[in-house]
Amino acid sequence: MDIERFLEVCGQFRLGDLVTEQPHPETVGLAELSQNRLPEAIDAFHRVDLQAMERLGKGLAPLPRLVAAARDTLNAGGRIFLAGCGATGRLSLSIETLAREEWLPPGREDRIHGFMAGGDAALIRSIEAFEDYPEYGRRQLLEAGFGPQDLLLAITEGGETPFVIGACLAAAEISSRRPWFLFCNPPDLLAGLTERSREVLSHPGVVPFFLDTGPMALAGSTRLQATTVQMLVAAAALSEALGREQARFLIHRFQALLRSHRPETLAPLIEAEANLYAAGDRVLYETDRYGITVLTDTTERSPTFSLAPFENINRPEDPVSWSYLCLPEAAGAAEAWERLLHRPPRTLEWPELKGRASLETLLGHDISRTAPDWRARRNPGKRQIPYLVHGDGPVLEFAGHIRDLGLGGEPLLLRHLVLKCCLNLQSTLVMGRLGLFESNLMTRVKPSNFKLIDRAARHAQHHHRQKTGKELPYEDAVRQVFRDL
Repeated sequence: MDIERFLEVCGQFRLGDLVTEQPHPETVGLAELSQNRLPEAIDAFHRVDLQAMERLGKGLAPLPRLVAAARDTLNAGGRIFLAGCGATGRLSLSIETLAREEWLPPGREDRIHGFMAGGDAALIRSIEAFEDYPEYGRRQLLEAGFGPQDLLLAITEGGETPFVIGACLAAAEISSRRPWFLFCNPPDLLAGLTERSREVLSHPGVVPFFLDTGPMALAGSTRLQATTVQMLVAAAALSEALGREQARFLIHRFQALLRSHRPETLAPLIEAEANLYAAGDRVLYETDRYGITVLTDTTERSPTFSLAPFENINRPEDPVSWSYLCLPEAAGAAEAWERLLHRPPRTLEWPELKGRASLETLLGHDISRTAPDWRARRNPGKRQIPYLVHGDGPVLEFAGHIRDLGLGGEPLLLRHLVLKCCLNLQSTLVMGRLGLFESNLMTRVKPSNFKLIDRAARHAQHHHRQKTGKELPYEDAVRQVFRDL
C-alpha cells in the first residue's frame, strides 16, 4: 500500500469524529481491568451491550417500512440481497445462512443472497484495500445477478464504506425497488465528513436507516455492538417478511435474553483461554450448527489484534493461528464449507486478485474433521485444546469448564446472537489479559485498508500524547504506521 496515495485521499478517511470510533466512557481501562479485576471488565463490557440495545429501541420507526419492502419484494418474486464489508459482510452471509437453514422452503433458498467484499474467501482473510473501491461493490452486485425486481440491504457500521456505498448506488440504478442503507452514525455527522456518505444519504433512490448504537466497548471495533444491532434488525425484518416471527417480537425478546444473561459465568473460560495462548498452546473450536458465528468471531480476531489469520493448508509458510475452526461431521474441506454456508461457496475468480479470493484459496482453509491432525503436524510439541460449542443451548465446553447458555427453544437467530455476544466478550477480554490492546483502544489493529490506516494513525497520536504530553502531527503518525507495516 502506497503512503503517498493515502495522504492524497486521507481527508475522505479521517473518521475520528464518528461516534462508532470514539472510546466508550464505560470501558476506559478495559484492558487493565481484564488483567486485574476480570469481573469488573465483564460487567463493563456487558453494560455497553445493554446500552446499545436501549438506544436501538428509540430508533425503530423505519422498521415496518423495511418489513413491507422485503415482503413486497418476495411476494413479487424478487430476491433480497445483503451486502457488507468485513464484519458487516460476515453478518450478511450469516443472515443468508440462517435463512437457508430455517426460514426458506426447499427449492427457494436463493430468495436471500448475502455477499461481502472479496466474496466468501474474505470470511477468513480480507482482501487488502478491497473495501476502499466503490466500483468493486457495483461489480460484485452485478455478478451476483441483482436485477430490476430485487431489493438490496446495504449494511455498513460506519456509514462511509466505499464498497457498500458503491453497491447501494448501483442497486438504486438497476432496481425499481429502492435499496436500504443501514448505518450506525448520525447522518448529519456522516454527511459533514465524507462526500460519498453525503451522496448516498441524499440520494432520492436510497432509503437510509440509522441504527444508533453509541460507541463500541473497544473503540472502533464495530464487530461488537454495531454488528449485533444491525444483524438483529436486518434478520428480524426478513423473518417477518417471510411469515416467521415478527420483527419487534425478535428484537424485544433478544433484549430480554441479553438482560437475563449472566456474563460473569464466562470468567473461567476467559482465564483458561488466555492462559493457554500465553503458554504457546492453541485452541480448536469445534461446533455442529453454530459454525458461521464461531467462524466470524475467531477470524475477526486477526485484523483487530494483529494476529495470524487462519492458516491455509496449501501454504506451508503460513504461521499457525492461535485458534481455528473444525466441523467434526464434515469429511473434507468442500463438504465443511457447504455445511457451514448451507450452499456451495461463492468465490471471486478475478484475474487481478491473483487467486487471493478463489475457491482454491477458500478450500485451502480446511475446517473439516481433518483439521486437528494437520494443525498438530504444523505445531509439534504444542497442545491444541478443543473448545466445543454444541447442542441447542448452545453449550460452551472448554478446558474443564461447561457453560450452557440455556437457549433451547429460542429462535435460531437469537441463539446465534447471544452466542455472538458471548464470544465477542470472551475474545476481547482474552486479548486484554494478554496485553493486545491498551485501555479500550485497538493499539495493535492491522491497517489493511484506508479506514484502518486512519484508525491506527489516530491511536498512534493518542499513545504519543499519553506518553509525552505532546501532539504528534497526523502525517507523522501515518508515516509511523507505514513504517510498522
